[in-house]
Amino acid sequence: MKVSYHGHSIIKIETNGKTILFDPFITGNELTDLKVENEHPDVIILTHGHGDHVGDTETIAKQGQSLVIAPNELAVYLGWKGFNTHGMNIGGGYEFDFGHVKYTQAFHSSAITTDDQQIIYMGMPAGVLFSAEGKTIYHAGDTALFSDMKLIGERHSIDLAFLPIGDNFTMGPEDAALAARYINAKMVVPVHYDTFPPIRQNPQTFIDLLDEDIKGKVMRPGDFIEV
Repeated sequence: MKVSYHGHSIIKIETNGKTILFDPFITGNELTDLKVENEHPDVIILTHGHGDHVGDTETIAKQGQSLVIAPNELAVYLGWKGFNTHGMNIGGGYEFDFGHVKYTQAFHSSAITTDDQQIIYMGMPAGVLFSAEGKTIYHAGDTALFSDMKLIGERHSIDLAFLPIGDNFTMGPEDAALAARYINAKMVVPVHYDTFPPIRQNPQTFIDLLDEDIKGKVMRPGDFIEV
């Protein structure tokens, strides 16, 4: 399984002959190495409804004829717009032909803000456990630290985890380091930082805060890991 990072919270997984793209915020993201017109994933997985995570989903899903997996309200909203969606909710899992997807808790908010100053609620925000080829990847989404992360770590053997460290809107480096201890992943990677001024962080600070027995890696846009 090939797992690559593409700035902010964008993750791409290539497994079982399929490409899965998480939270494709490309337009307006100066840190990503991706171009919207080049992306034709089989599947798009969304953690919540904020613009810096839904991003270019509609354009990419249209050009790739992608299945969009999302928290239920967000899936319904995109389904009404004509997209092929699969709605899920916290604690629920589903076996797809490319792998198993399970949604976890995330403590955050979730809404779409319209140009005419309307805020549309998009259900609960979430993290995602993705399992394929005997490996499990955890994308925490946008979240605060919460103690039930211990249960996620106890219930699942996580090979690679992506944790937000930007602070202001999510966990900062200190809380994210504690989250890394809770989930007990074989490797953790910091995400959701530096994209906007309020979330400027030095990712090495997070790495330095990790317990000695936890392996951390700073990935630059375009870097990948074979899991």
